[in-house]
Amino acid sequence: MTHVLDRVEAPIVYPSYKSLDEFIDVGWLKSLDGYITERVRRRLEAHEDHKFYTGPFRLKEESPDRPGTRMIYLSRSSQPDSYYDLDRPELWEPTPEAKEFAELSEFIRSLPFASTGRMLIMYDDAPRPVTPHRDHDVVEVCHEFVWFRTNLSKPFYMLDHRTREKLYVSSHSAWFDTVNQFHGSDACDGLTFSVRVDGRFTDEFRSLIPRPRVNPASAPSLWACAGAGFNF
Repeated sequence: MTHVLDRVEAPIVYPSYKSLDEFIDVGWLKSLDGYITERVRRRLEAHEDHKFYTGPFRLKEESPDRPGTRMIYLSRSSQPDSYYDLDRPELWEPTPEAKEFAELSEFIRSLPFASTGRMLIMYDDAPRPVTPHRDHDVVEVCHEFVWFRTNLSKPFYMLDHRTREKLYVSSHSAWFDTVNQFHGSDACDGLTFSVRVDGRFTDEFRSLIPRPRVNPASAPSLWACAGAGFNF
């Protein structure tokens, strides 16, 4: 498969991500580790959650598109699945699982969103890698989301397809370019999970984000890479 990297602002280097730890209550997040772990383990015994689908934009076409990771939806769209509806809050309603994970739902309300769309827990209890993939290929679309985890067990990374360089996320939370670089995770023993919340950031939070002149999807990497002297 040929991967084309569209033109981006000069400060951007891939792989890259923007840690959001300074904008969230990391202590509160870490305190939810046992709570979420217990409830996910219950579902392993009583439910058959949907398998995660990477989509068609995989680093290697022959890699599995359903690597084994499971999903717990905390919100559900009223429309058929479309990746381009993730940030349309008017389409999304809480699921019964939002009450099952009520303390997590309360934490999500503290994040810098004016409104939320898709909310999703992704987990695995077996040592299976998540296939490196891009979420979509439309550089004009930049989803506003917060990816986060209660512990650092999951070896989650960004990857530059040209150099095959991996950059592992070392923070508890992140926002990253899902179009111009790939992301995935290595196999890991034990139960691992992460949460992604899509929506629309508050105006106050948006005011902190540098916006690229080209390739809007690259905004998280511009924020991560641009120096203080760069003129936005």
